[in-house]
Amino acid sequence: MEEQDIQKIQSALQGAKTIAIVFHFNPDGDALGSALALCNYFGDAGYEVSVISPNPFPSFLNWMPGAEQILVAQENLTEARKRIKEADILFVVDMNAPHRAGQDLQNTIVKSGAFKVLIDHHVQPDIKCDVMYSTPLTTSASELVYNFLFKHLAPGKLVSKPVAECLYVGIITDTGSMSYTCNYPESYEVLRRLIETGINGEEIHRKVYDNYTESRMKLLGLALSQRLTVMPEFGASYMYLTKKDLVENGFQIGDTEGFVNYGLSLASVHYTAFFTERDNRIRVSFRSKGIVDVNLFARKYFEGGGHVNAAGAFFHGSMEEAIAHFEKAVRETVQVQE
Repeated sequence: MEEQDIQKIQSALQGAKTIAIVFHFNPDGDALGSALALCNYFGDAGYEVSVISPNPFPSFLNWMPGAEQILVAQENLTEARKRIKEADILFVVDMNAPHRAGQDLQNTIVKSGAFKVLIDHHVQPDIKCDVMYSTPLTTSASELVYNFLFKHLAPGKLVSKPVAECLYVGIITDTGSMSYTCNYPESYEVLRRLIETGINGEEIHRKVYDNYTESRMKLLGLALSQRLTVMPEFGASYMYLTKKDLVENGFQIGDTEGFVNYGLSLASVHYTAFFTERDNRIRVSFRSKGIVDVNLFARKYFEGGGHVNAAGAFFHGSMEEAIAHFEKAVRETVQVQE
């Protein structure tokens, strides 16, 4: 982050009273971790802070410090838009474009007259902000928030335990407990400093990974036993769950988080996809190993995007059409590589 950007933010903070923080639709641990860390930090500094989630967040993350303050736009859209419109400063975290917050909030974010700050780690940001703190060369938006607050904005300031817990959740969830996108020495230095605040890493891990619903376990069993297809000749695999599957097994928000990663557990698989059926579209998640770039794959074939090894998209059509489109794209990709 450039010194001139820090000066801009410091100047904006001096005249600000209200801060709004928004992140992407279907939020994960990094979205909540980065946003709630900012919320706790600036709340302690005396600002009036609002965290707006486009839709409900996973129940296994509702223990996070400040989670009870989150305003869910789907449940109170008028108030959510109002807080974004009236904010003096708007932080956009863990998303690279306004449309990722969903149709209900997209225009409100674009038209907001607030001083806007982007903190994100996705490639090719497509949003106009007064300060753009964006790089894919990091574990997570949460790590960038740590750098923003404690390396640039207030160097030497002590990290509070609530802020540390939020950042720790964001980093471990966006790296699969440091199993991917984690070959950055500075990331481990950040984790060391978070642990030094006195947080309990083992307890946090249990709260995140041993706090699932019965419906999640049933859906995972169904996906692995009956909805897994391997394309060994192409080094690919995919799983899917229909809307009927979700309803019959009592689906709750967050239940399918991380399912896509199971497709990479096979030795022969280098990239995988996971399809979930919604009311009017199919949500697609992509993951890959090594140099296989699913960001490019998602952009070319599904008008999606994300990271080299993790991307997402929406497909407007039936589940059968989405899967057929994926299989065709996989075959084309392999032929091009050959």
